[in-house]
Amino acid sequence: MPAVTRVDPKTIFTPEEWAKVSRQSVWVGPALVVCAWAVIIGAGALFIYAPNPLTYILAVMLIGTRQLGLAILEHEAAHGTLHPNAKLNDWMAEWLCGGPVGGSLKRYRPYHLTHHKYTEQPEDPDAGLSRPFPVTKNSLWRKFLRDITGQTFFKQRIQPTIEQLRGKKRKPPRVPDTPAVRFWIAQAVIFGVTTALGYWWAWVALWIVPMATWFPLVTRLRSMAEHAMVNTQDDPFTHARTTLANPLERLFIAPFWVHYHCEHHCFMYVPCYNLEKAHNMLVLKGYGERMRISKGYVEVLRRCGSKVEAAAA
Repeated sequence: MPAVTRVDPKTIFTPEEWAKVSRQSVWVGPALVVCAWAVIIGAGALFIYAPNPLTYILAVMLIGTRQLGLAILEHEAAHGTLHPNAKLNDWMAEWLCGGPVGGSLKRYRPYHLTHHKYTEQPEDPDAGLSRPFPVTKNSLWRKFLRDITGQTFFKQRIQPTIEQLRGKKRKPPRVPDTPAVRFWIAQAVIFGVTTALGYWWAWVALWIVPMATWFPLVTRLRSMAEHAMVNTQDDPFTHARTTLANPLERLFIAPFWVHYHCEHHCFMYVPCYNLEKAHNMLVLKGYGERMRISKGYVEVLRRCGSKVEAAAA
């Protein structure tokens, strides 16, 4: 199928307005990377300082969401908007963002740009994430249960490694890359630092457990919010959904303005830190009626879990 329709920003924004929303900063991107790691370290320190079930659950949720945040910043780098210097943009993505959570910019970038080119069409590599919806409430909660209990993590991360060790052939990567090397170097650094500080167990309890539980859950919820049941039409303002996240949702589900996804698909080279500004401008200009907007993640859950259970025979 042909590529999806694009929005020409010149037809919407004045040159001055477009300059405001498209301008990249040399320091905001690195500051966001530092912020993600600061929250991870702070949440871990909170549990170590005051160990109890409540602080542990809080730490797992905060760290898992910032692991998603690191993946989001890798996504930002895939568009070249994490830093205006291309080499620094890619280096931060590979070593400080994607690498520690198992990502690879070289593999992800062509994959993700194809998603933008063919959003919700048969050629879209992410279409499978949104096509199953709506599902029943029971089906939705079963998916979340698999996520929070580590089953999704095992299926996506552990099982392929086991199969490879057993000799099952896997397709070679399209782009030569060594993401596993970066991943294990990052794990060694995290384990080494926590061990040197006297908390050898922290790598498992405060890094692997969040990665195996909360990270998959919020990743699924993010995917649902972005594209499930958007009723894609030829209008580019219908290709993705924006979710108006409240502060708690931004803290535990949607970091780094990722919930402004309609704006991102319309203007995919606008830095994430300018998406809220773009959203406000679009609403003031009357484009809100054309956009897919949800009032929070509870509304997303209701929509995606709205399929009625089949009646018993």
